[in-house]
Amino acid sequence: MEIEYPDDLKYLDSHEYVRLDGEIATIGLSAFAIDQLGDIVFLELPEVGDAVEPGESFGTIESVKAVEDLYAPVAGTIIDKNDSLVESPEAIADDPYGEGWLLKVRLDNPDAPLDNVLSADEYRAQVEGED
Repeated sequence: MEIEYPDDLKYLDSHEYVRLDGEIATIGLSAFAIDQLGDIVFLELPEVGDAVEPGESFGTIESVKAVEDLYAPVAGTIIDKNDSLVESPEAIADDPYGEGWLLKVRLDNPDAPLDNVLSADEYRAQVEGED
């Protein structure tokens, strides 16, 4: 399977991605991470209204192989979570960059630069170098 790394996203070392659209950030998990995890069996996400901080864990994703913490790339308040994925976590693999998003966050400071994020090319080089 060809793994995609959309250029409009920024990535964390821990494999989360963020798509910025004004003051709203959409957070998800990269196709590479989902591929590595295998069959996803459980997803735990925070509640709408909760705050997230960069580098802090906001939930967990569990596969038949492992349980991994999910880390926030941005600071803000959760305005939406993907309840359909909580109900059917295996669906994240179908469309990780579209319907497979995890959280939508209203940024505390939309003009602040993102720290510790990688471009698509940097992320691809890092993960493909891990093999």
